[in-house]
Amino acid sequence: MSGGEGAREHALPTIAIVDDAAEVRSLVRTRLRLSRKLTVVGEAANGAEAVELAREHRPDLMLLDVSMPVMDGLEALPRVLGVSPGTRVVMYSGFQEQGLAHRALELGASVFLEKSSSLDTLADELVAVLNAPAEPLGPVLEQEELDEDAEAAVLREHLERFREVFEDAAIGMATVTLAGQIVRANGALAELLRRPVDALVGTPYAEVAGAAAGRLAVVLQEILDGTSRVVQVEHDVAVPEGRRQVVATLAPVLDSAGRPLYLFLQVQDVTAQRAAEEQLRQSEVRFRLLVENVQDYAIFMLSPEGRVESWNAGAQRIKGYVDDEIIGRHFRTFYPAEVAASGHPERELEIALRDGHYEEEGWRVRKDGTQFWANVLITAVHDQDGRHVGFAKVTRDNTERREMLAQLQRAAEDQAHFLAVTAHELRTPVGVLAGTAETLRAHWSDLDDVERDELLDGMASSATRLRRLLTDLLTASRLQSSALDLAMDRVDVLGVAETAVATAQRIHPDKELVVTGEAGLVIDGDADRLAQVLDNLVSNALRHGTPPVTVAVRRAGDSVEVEVGDAGSGVPEEMRERLFDRFATGASRGGTGLGLFIVRQLARSHGGDAWYRPPVEGAAGSGRFVVSLPLAAENE
Repeated sequence: MSGGEGAREHALPTIAIVDDAAEVRSLVRTRLRLSRKLTVVGEAANGAEAVELAREHRPDLMLLDVSMPVMDGLEALPRVLGVSPGTRVVMYSGFQEQGLAHRALELGASVFLEKSSSLDTLADELVAVLNAPAEPLGPVLEQEELDEDAEAAVLREHLERFREVFEDAAIGMATVTLAGQIVRANGALAELLRRPVDALVGTPYAEVAGAAAGRLAVVLQEILDGTSRVVQVEHDVAVPEGRRQVVATLAPVLDSAGRPLYLFLQVQDVTAQRAAEEQLRQSEVRFRLLVENVQDYAIFMLSPEGRVESWNAGAQRIKGYVDDEIIGRHFRTFYPAEVAASGHPERELEIALRDGHYEEEGWRVRKDGTQFWANVLITAVHDQDGRHVGFAKVTRDNTERREMLAQLQRAAEDQAHFLAVTAHELRTPVGVLAGTAETLRAHWSDLDDVERDELLDGMASSATRLRRLLTDLLTASRLQSSALDLAMDRVDVLGVAETAVATAQRIHPDKELVVTGEAGLVIDGDADRLAQVLDNLVSNALRHGTPPVTVAVRRAGDSVEVEVGDAGSGVPEEMRERLFDRFATGASRGGTGLGLFIVRQLARSHGGDAWYRPPVEGAAGSGRFVVSLPLAAENE
């Protein structure tokens, strides 16, 4: 570059780019350089780094993403302006919410741009921000959409389907930044909280939680620390018709490195449920009339000291004692030994006497020593003169119900996590593919070799990521509905393994992959599905393990075993039991959690199986993933 050109470039307005996706920063940086209208002076991956970047460079402009780890864009915005008041901040986000744009402007942003807007006009729009008056320009919400080819259109349709599920859900849902601010809310949540959707966007959920704000701050920190994956906070909500009781469930959406990007929030109205429980606690008269005939509840009286004074048929059925065996004994008899020894039964009576009632769920012991999961309600009983005369105790065996609710909750959590993660997995590669294709088409001759290679590598990586995701989604759906058809033929297992390794090697030329084994081991199977099994295992090793990645094919009796491993430390022990479960992801594994689930199900559909073989204690090397398939008759 000549001295004149250098001076001209130096005189250009300066800009800092803040986004947690490295490929997005690379694409934007390249397009701004090609525009010759702005000079990029620095990049950052989160809000905390953005503040330091502003402090160090005091750029004319800052392009600031909304949802990032450590500190989100909404929290960072006023801090950036605090350390560099002269910087014009442009919020840049994939969230399409009018209310979010207004909130950003209220905090001091000059303009709000969507990531779906055209990169061709980005530089001009940013320069226009500098040339405009000091007051905010207003959000830029309607921009020219990127040209789409057929594949991009299909991917956009899939993303819209996910948005429709979010918007039309009957339960309240929202997307929340790691700092706890709502950036997207559905109609059900707006209806529950009696607020417009636009008013919710940009609002800290702590304001909604009211007195439970302290507990909310604690669980947010637990998610950031990785000590909790899914947490619940129950709290009151003030609405025009009074107060409602809700349960808020928060789950993190993780990036490929297992770091939280933002939070998925579900809010459920439990007012009616809590009211019913309170009504039950207040029904002492009906209790006395019905007690002897109730079979599903153990209902009995305790003395002020906690000794059993009455016994009903339900108590005999649930606990196993007849009245002569239990009346006069202390009710600590029903508790596991360690709980009884801790003084917990006595504390229950103290709380019931102080508050009027005490309720909990926990393990209780029958006469034969077996345990059951009980819902317990203890109510303090007073006579007409207000004197305390004892306690009414109601116990129900909820063992089956507890297991059913646990299964339903796991299914709901898995589905919520899957929808949030899949939407996130689609967003970045779609944006990179579209933006990179347009950049190469319009500026091929302006790019140097390094920039072309960088952009093409990003495109190839994104396309591979999308293809694998869509293949896994389709396969998992067919497996779940038992609609998977296998095109059975004679398949040489070593040949399929060599092809899978060769494909992975082309995508990862810098990684070492080794395949060994015995040729001629033939199975009756679907070659494409077997290739999918090998692709998933090799990709899993490359993504989570340490090269070299090894694939070994060997005979084991009447079966052929394919063993895939790497030089890493292996799978943590706490993850091993759930490795092959649908939607199972570890704290640092990322992804949709379908890959290993598909591996095992495809292996079983061929009459085989898949498992994880942990490393031998004291021996070198990590664990191995093993797929076993029955050999065809010709191998015998």
